[in-house]
Amino acid sequence: MSQRTRQGTTPQTIPSGGAPAPERTDAPDGRRLGLTLGMLVLPMYVALGAPSVALPAIGRALAVPFGATAWILAAWSLTSALAMPVAGRLLVRWSPFQVLVAGVVALAAGSALAGAGPTLSVVIVGRLIGGAGAGATVIAVFAAATALPGRQRIRAVGIIAAASATASGCGTLLGGAVTAWLGWRAVLAIPVLALPLLLAALPSRRALTRSGSGERNGSTGRLDIVGAAVLSVLAGSLITLLQAHSVGLPAPVTLVVAAAGALAAVGLWWRVRSTPDGFVPRRVIASCGFLAAGLIGGTVFAGYYGVLFRAPSLIEQATGGGPLEAGVLLVPAAACSVLAGRLVGTLTDRFTGWQVSAGLAALTVVGVLVVAIFTGPIPIVVGTALTVCGFAGAQAVLVSLAPDLVAADDRDTAQGLFNFMNALGGGIGPAAVAGLSGIVPVPVALAVLAALPLAGLVLSLTRRPTADRRPEPDATRGSPR
Repeated sequence: MSQRTRQGTTPQTIPSGGAPAPERTDAPDGRRLGLTLGMLVLPMYVALGAPSVALPAIGRALAVPFGATAWILAAWSLTSALAMPVAGRLLVRWSPFQVLVAGVVALAAGSALAGAGPTLSVVIVGRLIGGAGAGATVIAVFAAATALPGRQRIRAVGIIAAASATASGCGTLLGGAVTAWLGWRAVLAIPVLALPLLLAALPSRRALTRSGSGERNGSTGRLDIVGAAVLSVLAGSLITLLQAHSVGLPAPVTLVVAAAGALAAVGLWWRVRSTPDGFVPRRVIASCGFLAAGLIGGTVFAGYYGVLFRAPSLIEQATGGGPLEAGVLLVPAAACSVLAGRLVGTLTDRFTGWQVSAGLAALTVVGVLVVAIFTGPIPIVVGTALTVCGFAGAQAVLVSLAPDLVAADDRDTAQGLFNFMNALGGGIGPAAVAGLSGIVPVPVALAVLAALPLAGLVLSLTRRPTADRRPEPDATRGSPR
C-alpha cells in the first residue's frame, strides 16, 4: 500500500459533530445502538471485576496460593486478546451478528464450566473458553459501533466504554455479594446471563449485519494459521513467564516457556515480513500511529487490571472485612466510569486523540501509585477510581481513533489487532503484580506496574498528530508501506 495521506494540516482527532462531511440519514442511531450493545457486554465485563473479589475465597476453597489465582483473571484476558484478531478476520466472511452469536455461546459455555470446575485447572480451562468468547463478542460489538458515521460512532463507542468500565468496576460489588450469599462458583458463572441478553440485540440485527470495512476479497478471506499460532504462543509465553514465580513453575519448564516465546517472536517477525496479507498484515501495523495507539491502550489496561486484581484484597486487609465490604467500597470507583465516558466526547472536540490519551495515561499512573503508597481503604478507592477513569476514557478514545489510522478496507482486521494489544495489556497487569508480589512487597510490585502506563504517557506525548492521518480508501491493498 502506498504511503499517501490526506491533504491538509489538521491534526488527527476523534470524529466530532463539527465535521463537514454529512452523516447518512439511514444510519442507525448511535445512542440507541450503543445502549443495546452496552447492555450486551455487561456480563462479560462483570466477569473481569467480580472474580477479583472472590479470589481469596477461591484460593482457600481449592487449596492453592493466592498468587496462583491470578490465572483466573489472566487466562480470561489472554484468550480474549487472542480471539480478537481471529474474530476480526472472521468478519471478512461473517456478519458482526454471526460473530456475536458465536462469541456469546462460547462465553456462556466456558463460564458454566468455570463455575462447576472441581480444581483450579478446570476453572482456568473454563475461563480460557469464556475469554475467547468474550474477545469475539467485543470485536463484533465494536465492528458494529465503529461502522457508524461521524458523531454517531463516538456516541455508541462512548456508551459501550462507559458500560464496560462500570460493569468491570461494579463487578466487585456484585462479586462480593454473590460470593457472600451464593459462593464463588456462582460468581464465575455470571457471564451465562449473556445468553438471554442476546435476545435484546435482535431488534438491532439489521445494524449488526452491516460491516464497515468492505473487506471481502482476495487472500484476506483466508485465515493465516501459522501467523495466529506464533502470536498465540508469544502472548501465552509472556503471561506465563510473568507468573512463573507465583505459581511455582519449575525452572526447566520456565526455560522451555521462555524459549518458546523467543522462537514465537522470531516467527512472528518472519511471518509479517514474508506474508504481508497474513494474520498480522504488515500494512496495518505499519500504518502511522497504529502500533503507538495499541501500546498506549495496552499500558493503560495493564495499570487498571493490575489494580483491580489487588485492590479488593488490600481493602479486606485494611478493614478486616470480607468480599462484600470490599465490593461496596469500590462502587464509587466504578461510578467514575460513567463520568469519564461522558467527558470523553467533550474533550475530543477540543484536543487531539493523542493529547486526551496522554491525560488518561497520566491519570492511570497516579492511580496506581496512590494504591501502592497508601494503605487506608479511602486512598485505595481513590486510586482505583483514577485507573477506572483512565480505562474507560482510553477505551472510548483509542477504539474510535484506530479505524482512522488505516485504510477503510482494513478496519475490521485493525480493530481486532488493536483490541488484542489492549486485552493483552489487561492480562499482563495482574500477571505482573502476582509474579512480582512473590518476590517483593505488594507496594513495590504496584510501583513497578506504574511504569507501564508511564510508558504509555511518554508515547502519547511524543506522537506527532499532524503525521497521523488515515490512508486514502482507494490505496492499493496488499503491498507493504
